[in-house]
Amino acid sequence: MPSLGADGAKPMTQGDVRFDPVSFDDLPGWEQDDQTAALRAFLKSCGRLSTDQSERLSSLADICREAAVVASGRAEARAFFEAHFTPHRVVHRGARGLVTGYYEPILPGSRIREGSFQTPVYRRPPDLVNLMDEAMRASAGEGLTHARRLEDGSLAPYPTRQEIESGALAGRGLELLYLADPVDAFFMHIQGSGLIELTDGSTVRLSYDGKNGYPYTSIGRFLVEAGIFTASDVTLDTLVNWLRADLERAQPVMWQNASFVFFRELAGRETQSPLGADEIPLTPGRSLAVDASVHMLGTPIYVVAPELVHADEGRAFQRLMIAQDVGSAIRGPERGDIFFGTGQEAGRQAGMTKHAASFFVLLPRHGRSPIASP
Repeated sequence: MPSLGADGAKPMTQGDVRFDPVSFDDLPGWEQDDQTAALRAFLKSCGRLSTDQSERLSSLADICREAAVVASGRAEARAFFEAHFTPHRVVHRGARGLVTGYYEPILPGSRIREGSFQTPVYRRPPDLVNLMDEAMRASAGEGLTHARRLEDGSLAPYPTRQEIESGALAGRGLELLYLADPVDAFFMHIQGSGLIELTDGSTVRLSYDGKNGYPYTSIGRFLVEAGIFTASDVTLDTLVNWLRADLERAQPVMWQNASFVFFRELAGRETQSPLGADEIPLTPGRSLAVDASVHMLGTPIYVVAPELVHADEGRAFQRLMIAQDVGSAIRGPERGDIFFGTGQEAGRQAGMTKHAASFFVLLPRHGRSPIASP
């Protein structure tokens, strides 16, 4: 007979993944966490959940209505999650759980091509077609997620990073703005957003708006396999410094990642913070990119990463996060990417993050649980 959780809940399964109910007392550090921060992040997903007609999300949408009237105290926030959710340990036969980090860089840029500003950032081309839901693009594996619609209506692969940077999109008026450093542009593609400081003193926020469809390839792994670095040496800083030291040497390495991202300029209220999947505003330290083929967006997930200590003043990372983003490289039931915020310090912390982790998914106590369909 399967084991039952503290409230009698039964394990749930999805393919090769099992969700075993446990009690909140089983979550390391639960009482020390500040659930008010997680509640604020959860509420940012509620606007999207309230407009989604999916039956799978109806339980979360119902909980959102309760969340909107919770008092702002820490005890009230903890009581809210404990009243409406049951934690479930994620059990699977795949790779060990892993969290990495991402952030929004602040970069100098120009509206026109001038001086050192020679690297274009492109808007989404009108002939780019999604082959699958953007939130599910990690599940494509080595397959294409986007394609190019030809004049006869047929589809063809879009140009690769190398082809685009060699001029495949030139003359089409797709340039949003220009950056000074091609290495900065490369890593902005990986992060999926950027805050650009223009030459006139104004700033614009750029957000992911599609990609050329090719799977993400880690140049860090490529350089390790080439014998240039050991796995323990690879951080964001070491990669950036190595690439910048010799741009002629760096370019073919960056071309190993055929994936190329297109951006849009945010306007109005959208400009207040970077956006995750479904245009949900991200919260530093509380927003988590997940594999949306396993976890529904908006789901609270308690992450335990004992060796990750730089994010919380030397204490082990034990924190309630909200699934609010996705990434092409984020695949698997215990694979997550922590959003660290905007700027250099956030980038430093994100670049240091690659740690083993365990996930406890908080599923609604009542109604249908938001586990993604197989």
